[in-house]
Amino acid sequence: MENTHYISSEVLTLEQLEKIISQHKSIELSEEAKVNIQKCRDYLDKKMATNDKPIYGINTGFGSLCNVKISNENLSQLQENLVKSHACGIGDEVPAEIVKIMLLLKIQSLSYGHSGVQLVTVQRLVDFYNNDILPVIYTQGSLGASGDLAPLAHLSLPLLGEGEVYCDGFRQPAGKVLDKFGWSPIVLQSKEGLALLNGTQFMSSYGSYILMKAMKYSYFADVISAVSLEGFDGRIEPFDELIHLVRPHRGQIMTAKRMKNLLEGSQIIAQPKEHVQDPYSFRCIPQVHGASKDTIDYVKKVFKTEINSVTDNPNIFIESDVIISGGNFHGQPLALTLDFLAIALAELGSISERRTYQLISGLRGLPAFLVDNPGLNSGFMIPQYTAASIASQNKQLATPASVDSIVSSNGQEDHVSMGANAATKCLKVMENLERILAIELMNASQAISYRQPLQSSEFIESFLKSYREEVPLVKADRILHYDIVNSVSFLDSFMVELED
Repeated sequence: MENTHYISSEVLTLEQLEKIISQHKSIELSEEAKVNIQKCRDYLDKKMATNDKPIYGINTGFGSLCNVKISNENLSQLQENLVKSHACGIGDEVPAEIVKIMLLLKIQSLSYGHSGVQLVTVQRLVDFYNNDILPVIYTQGSLGASGDLAPLAHLSLPLLGEGEVYCDGFRQPAGKVLDKFGWSPIVLQSKEGLALLNGTQFMSSYGSYILMKAMKYSYFADVISAVSLEGFDGRIEPFDELIHLVRPHRGQIMTAKRMKNLLEGSQIIAQPKEHVQDPYSFRCIPQVHGASKDTIDYVKKVFKTEINSVTDNPNIFIESDVIISGGNFHGQPLALTLDFLAIALAELGSISERRTYQLISGLRGLPAFLVDNPGLNSGFMIPQYTAASIASQNKQLATPASVDSIVSSNGQEDHVSMGANAATKCLKVMENLERILAIELMNASQAISYRQPLQSSEFIESFLKSYREEVPLVKADRILHYDIVNSVSFLDSFMVELED
């Protein structure tokens, strides 16, 4: 079916993931996935029936209790106890959009046939996804090392009829929702609880969601900076490809090319300039924006690998007839890249705020604070304060989480990634960037109005015409909070085609 995505071993890209989410596609398990899941479960059942040796997480305790063997009659209870005892999340609720991605990525990881789960368990997760039954999950509790244990426990509780979910627009007990759909709680078999809880789907879902927004707002950073350049009566020479071909970083070249395209046909950029140079926040847009683009591109590659991986433990390899306990749940690759991404996004905000500052400074024929009758009107004085405050917070949030580690589980888990903390603060950086760019757009659109009757490029004029329908020019002081909110909403409403 056209509006259905089939879970399979085919590589899932972030661009495909974005389309699945934005186009509200349903998901189904492919026949390949069903066969892989069932073959692995059958293998594990047979192994358990013929083997009484301790196998970590299957017939033993967990963490530092790995040497405690559990009798076969208690294996189902062991897995249920695991899910309940690990549901220790606290703090803010994970946004619904990210919970939805968590469901999808957990299904994807379990579908490869190395986890030993029941087909009925994975199918119930598919049912949750397709019916918008979203478990209540909390942002705090994961060390990002032995998987995202606490968040994934909360994701898994509704399988047992426990915990809470959002369904039909409001929060309610999971057991009530199961009754409504006529579903019985899943009876977990050996290994299943561990397969559900071990994994990096909290970190990888946050990262995937942030990357989707980062690619969009990296584009908007270019567009808005082009408007600012026009408002500031900036020069075109710093975007000449000759400069960038002798320092050929990919993001730098892409940014310079885009800026030239955005400004093509502009009367403002073509007029003679009295000044010889622009400040770095304008002149170095290709170098700064480009470096962030390259970072985003690198982080995309890491996350593409992660969302197509098996990240629970132990892993089952039928062909080799082995069950191996390893560390694929460790979030170090994600922790490092989420920290890197936070730095790159914070820098886009930092240079944006500097352009806002230049625009309100009364330079190059612009009135102080971009308003008529400055003094009587404060104009755009204080939005720059707001942008500066947010940019400063981003610098604080950009301090890496991944350099920290705290020993857990009686020393068994003696190095952790803190990738979950990196993920939640990276999202905050992303949200802050949206607001900083919205404030720059407010200032840039006001500044460019003082360049009339000269016109900018066709694209920029069209973009600003749409913006003016949401946020009119400021003729005299008014409450600018609403303008900021409407500017954020304006940018958020755009769909930007993501490139593979």
